[in-house]
Amino acid sequence: MTFTTPAAGVLPRLGVEADGLVHDLPALADRAGASLPPDLLSFVQAGPAALEAARRLLDGPRPAGAAHRLDEVTPCLPYRPGKIIGVGLNYVEHVAESSRSLDTDEDLPPRPVLFGKPATAVTGPGRPVLHNADLTTQLDWECELAVVIGRTAFRVSEEEAYAHVFGYSILNDISARDQRRSGQWFFSKGQDSYAPFGPVVVTRDAIPDPMALDLSLRVNGVMKQKSNTRHMLFPIARLIADISSGMTLEPGDVIATGSPSGVGAGMVPPQYLVPGDTVEATVERIGTLTNPVVDAR
Repeated sequence: MTFTTPAAGVLPRLGVEADGLVHDLPALADRAGASLPPDLLSFVQAGPAALEAARRLLDGPRPAGAAHRLDEVTPCLPYRPGKIIGVGLNYVEHVAESSRSLDTDEDLPPRPVLFGKPATAVTGPGRPVLHNADLTTQLDWECELAVVIGRTAFRVSEEEAYAHVFGYSILNDISARDQRRSGQWFFSKGQDSYAPFGPVVVTRDAIPDPMALDLSLRVNGVMKQKSNTRHMLFPIARLIADISSGMTLEPGDVIATGSPSGVGAGMVPPQYLVPGDTVEATVERIGTLTNPVVDAR
């Protein structure tokens, strides 16, 4: 995780949660005479060697001052991905919901439906989702499992796919439904703050079966989405194989694997986010990503 503490000020630190504490990895490395990348993106890009070095440090003596209680730290944006590949219509019930409310095809897509979110859309836990009423009155939510790529992937098979995964996180695919332009989603889904990401990244080995995770979303404490990743139309391995068939996935890239049903546009009547709302996206074994909605006019 990436975190700050009152003692560290606003400078983010790279840490790992273990035994109910958050351990400051660069501090552990310094005191052991070792070296580790100072931020999570560099850590992911450094590959298995960095992960193994961190595990050795955690298995060894842990000096005082290099660990913090969970209630002493504030999670930050884990890192800013190089690219985010979104997957649309990847849960069967959401396909039906979207065909009713968003004029998408009612047939199940034969291949993954892909779109991009720019890095400037990314924001962290606790940070505001910007509601600009001059641009949208239909600001919507989508809780999604995020797959963090750990090794360069190009033309990999489904059987090879998981070897290229570093870990998993949460992405809330915020969408301005009334900013689709001739069916294109980029501006609808790519505005600043439309990709809340975090609060942590959980390594692949800590989640043996990412295709069996409960996920849910609440707005102001009221449940809006509740499903399980086993209901994905195209599972993670298929997504990695399909995307990498023509696009190089690099360490730190994120695949947002799609949203279950329960989006605001699909409700009767439709419900959308407004300033003052709080949206909470939860994925089992990862945590909860919480963001307030603020007026950005």
